[in-house]
Formats: sequence, structure tokens, C-alpha cells
Amino acid sequence: MHSLNHFFRMFHISYVLSKHGLDEIILATHLFRSIRFLAWFSLARWNGRRQQPRGIRIRLALEELGPIFIKFGQILSTRYDVLPEDIIQELSKLQDQVPPFPGIQAKQFIEAALQKPLSDIFRDFETTPLASASIAQVHAAVLLDDRSVVVKVLRPNIHALIKRDVELLQSIAKLANRYWKAAKTFKPLDIVAEFQHVLYNELDLIREAANASQLKRDFSTSKILHVPTIYWEYSRHNVLVMEHVYGTPISNFELLKQKGFDLKIVAHQLIDIFFIQVFRNSFFHADMHPGNILVADGNPQDLCFNLLDFGIMGTLSPHDQHYLAENLWALLQRDYRRVAELHVESGWIPKTTRMDQFEAGIRAVCESILEKPLSEVSFGQLLFRLFQLAREHQINIQPQLILLQKTLVNIEGLSRALDPTIDLFNTGKPFLEIWMKKQIGLPSLLHMVKTYAPHWLEKLPEIPNLVFDALSRFTKTPASIEPHSITTVPASTPKATALFSAKDICIGLLLGFSLCMIWFVLGGYI
Repeated sequence: MHSLNHFFRMFHISYVLSKHGLDEIILATHLFRSIRFLAWFSLARWNGRRQQPRGIRIRLALEELGPIFIKFGQILSTRYDVLPEDIIQELSKLQDQVPPFPGIQAKQFIEAALQKPLSDIFRDFETTPLASASIAQVHAAVLLDDRSVVVKVLRPNIHALIKRDVELLQSIAKLANRYWKAAKTFKPLDIVAEFQHVLYNELDLIREAANASQLKRDFSTSKILHVPTIYWEYSRHNVLVMEHVYGTPISNFELLKQKGFDLKIVAHQLIDIFFIQVFRNSFFHADMHPGNILVADGNPQDLCFNLLDFGIMGTLSPHDQHYLAENLWALLQRDYRRVAELHVESGWIPKTTRMDQFEAGIRAVCESILEKPLSEVSFGQLLFRLFQLAREHQINIQPQLILLQKTLVNIEGLSRALDPTIDLFNTGKPFLEIWMKKQIGLPSLLHMVKTYAPHWLEKLPEIPNLVFDALSRFTKTPASIEPHSITTVPASTPKATALFSAKDICIGLLLGFSLCMIWFVLGGYI
């Protein structure tokens, strides 16, 4: 029965692809070369849809295939390093507006998850959902103590539906990887694996709750961003209860102006929130589209944003931070050779890539953008073009950097819609300067010393023995070496007469420096 369901689902997918003129993708592979004549019988050939651009046809097919494929398209829309621009633009139009499931059913799920009647938890529960998406839907409710909350509940049988469609996508990706010429560039197996990872993370609402809690803690001393409080006692892996926050959607410019908000200040504060998340906390909301940002009601002079939906978050490791700082510095200095070298050092570049060609590509991308005044430079567009270049050179861009680029595009576009004159670089310059000093040069070294000092102090008692062992190994005379390990030495090689070689001295100096650094740190702690 399981295989039969897969067969019918695959048949339905094939029908939809054919209907929208996408059978050409399948028939273009070596596997189906002998039956390409079947394209003449394609539904799209007779209904005229093949005349539409491929991006539109792909978007329409995904919309017809249902919620999971819509979500797949949304994730693909962030892969600037993999897909062409025309397809990216169409996939970015996919809306996650799915018909809701019955509120009575949602009540049953919540009661089963919390093992209590709703009347023991909520004074009021709205059966009509506030919003409905591909993974879950949200209901308004009021707790017994009169606190307003929202309840997020996963859709019925969502795990089974996702498992079925992910398995089908994996099968299609394996075929594409084997028979499709462009598979090496588009990496279908990697894309499906990333999709599976993102979806399974979104299925765990406890993970989303933890994301919200950390972001709230990061901004606990800030008045410009409010993150809803999580009610952990009522939250489970398939049910999430959090504070109900209110405000004006940030995209409703007219209503914001009517309420007295200065759109320029709103734009600048939004940029500040982005830079604080990325460059101070290294933990950022990676889905900051207008639907997830509310401007809190109240005094316009005390501007505050309410954020929603914490299913997709990004984290930058120390390596990512250093990579970003070095690249940004090199780009601003127009040192394109250094940008190319940084990609080599990171291990992302294939060995077959010619450095001169890659450097020339970076120069071609950057010069046309960086020649403009910095106030007019689109950093989102710059990253987008660089990711396109990466795709051409088969460079692996890390997922967290793609999330960062996607977030930057959203924030930059929204802030410039609020204030067309905004200078993104000067607005973020204070954050960038502090951050880059921390990542590069002497401040970076001191920060590393401070960070790793406890570990070094823990190892301090072992240092004398390590120094003694290292020096003992390199000061052995030839007589102390076992006969079986003696190798033939050319007659021209001079005999060592010094007790320590240059190598010994270097190692001794290095160990001495390490001891001095540890002593310096120890002195700082004492």
C-alpha cells in the first residue's frame, strides 16, 4: 500500500509537471532520450502554457502540488548560489497561504498534547485561526489569568505528508543526479537534504520556542525590539503557546504615518536591529519579511518592533564571523585578489578553479556596484551577484551565509522602501567598526586570549613537562638513536656541532612565548 501511494503521488506530480510544460526537464535527461518524441503529446504544448517563461511555469506547478512543494519553492528562492535569477524572482512570489483545517480539530490536538481540557487552561479560545500556513496554524486565546496568547498547532498528519513528499523528492533528486547534465551545478541531492533539515526543524515547536527565548534574552536590555514571551508550561513539540503581541504591519506605510511614526526613524531602527543581531549577538532572525515585523502601538517617540515566527534562525560561528570581516574589509579596499584567496583558505573552492579567472569575475561583479557612492550601494545585490559567481565556479556557500544574505535583502529592501535616502553603510558603520576590530588585528588576538584563558589555565600545570619533552626529543645526539632508525646521510651534509639546532630554538621561543602569554593572562585574572 505504501508503494502504491507513492506511485499515485508520483503520477500526480508527473501530470502537474506535464500540464505546466516542465516535462521538458525530465525528457532532457539521458535516461529519456529515446522517448523525447512524447513531448509532442504534452498537455502544455496544446494548452499554450509552454509559451510562458520557465520561472512562472515552475511557480505555478509548485502551487498546484500543495503546501510541501510551496515550502520547497520558498526555500529554493533563497538559493542565489544555485538557481538562475529568473527562477529565483518567480519563486520569491510564492505565498504560504494554505486553507485552514477545522478549529474543532485544532482543539482536540491541543487537548491531547497538553493532556487537559481546554477549559482548564484557557478562558477563551478562538476556533477561527488568525493565520494558516503549510506547517501549522495559529489561534488567538486568553489564559485563565486574562493574559492574551496565541496558540500555534501543527497541521494534521503533517509528519506523514512531509515524509512522503521528501522521499519522493529524494528519488527525483537521485535520478537527476545520475542522468541530468546540470546536476553537478544545481546539486539536487544537497538541495533536498537542506529542505528536509529546514522542514524537520520547523516541525519541532520546542525548537522554535528556544529560538524565541534566546533572541528575547539577547535583547533583554533593549527597548527597540520586543520578542513574545514563551509559556513553557503549555508548550510541546506540536503545540506552542506564546504572548499575543499587537502592532501595525511594517509594510503598511500609510497607517504608520497616520499614527505619527517617522518612516525614516523606523527604517534606521530596523537596520540597527539587523546589525545588532548579526554583528553583536551572532544569532539572527532569518525570516524577517514584512509579515513577521510589527511596529508596536504607543508613543511614536518610543519606537519598538514586535517580531513573529522564530522557526528559521541563523547562527554565525567565529570562523564565519572572521570570514565575513576579512571579505568585507578586502571588498571595501578593492583587494579582489585577497577575496579570492579567502575563498581558497576557507576550502570552498574546487581545486580545478583558476585563481586569475575567479579574481577577474569578482572584479567584474564588484566594480560596477562599488563605483557608486556608498549611500547607493546595495549590499544585498552585491552578495547576490557574488553568489551567482560562486555558482558559476561551483563554490559551496555555507547555508548560514545564504540565510544572512536572504535576511539582508529583506531588511535592505524594506528599509529603502521606508526611506529611499537611507545610507545603509553609514547607518551600520558603528556596528561594523566595533565588530571588525574585534575580528581582525590585535583586538582580535586579545579577545581570543580572553576567550581561551580558562582552558589555557586548566592546561598550565602540564606546560613544564611538555616543554621538557619537546626539548629532549630535539636534543638527542646521534649516539642515542637506535641502530635500526639510522638513515644514510650524504657525505656533503655537515656534522651538527651545536647542542640546539635552529628548529630547536624556534620551538623553545614558541613555547616561551606561550608561557609568557599564559602568565600574562594569569596575572590579569589575579
